[in-house]
Amino acid sequence: MDRLVTPYEGSGHRPWDDSAEVPAPLHLHQTPVSSRWVDYNGHMSESCYLRVFGDNSDAFFRYLGIGEDYREGGHSLYTVETHIHNRREVAEGEPLVLSLRLLDHDAKRLHVFHEMRHGETDALLASAEQLLVHVDIARGKSSEMPPELQQRLATIRRSHATLTTPDVVGKPMGIRR
Repeated sequence: MDRLVTPYEGSGHRPWDDSAEVPAPLHLHQTPVSSRWVDYNGHMSESCYLRVFGDNSDAFFRYLGIGEDYREGGHSLYTVETHIHNRREVAEGEPLVLSLRLLDHDAKRLHVFHEMRHGETDALLASAEQLLVHVDIARGKSSEMPPELQQRLATIRRSHATLTTPDVVGKPMGIRR
């Protein structure tokens, strides 16, 4: 049986450097639009926007220090909720550049915001707001992250606190009357 593989699978994670400056926002993932992601309308299918945002999350996990060895140790981050805002169409081969900002975190959860931009024009193509939870895989329950991950998140959050919160964050979906 084939399973979904991210571009970063098998790459481990980068070592954390306490003295390194944390970019605000982070730019960890870029990719061209794959021909497999293009639908009958000739542009990237809606499900593939989520796939690309998921790959961006995976790049962030590895930046944070979460790779295969961490999962083999029995813990991971799972997505609890995602809100995607599609802004523009994008076609096969066009370059995608993603950013990620950490909006908030606590001992068990992360609130992140992704932006997908065109790699040549910088046009905003889509954004995604996600809530992630740290889990004990064997127990199937949320669990607190180890202190070193919480400290890294606090460092990232301090850097990202300088960024303006996008106006779509925390907005409910519905028909405005």
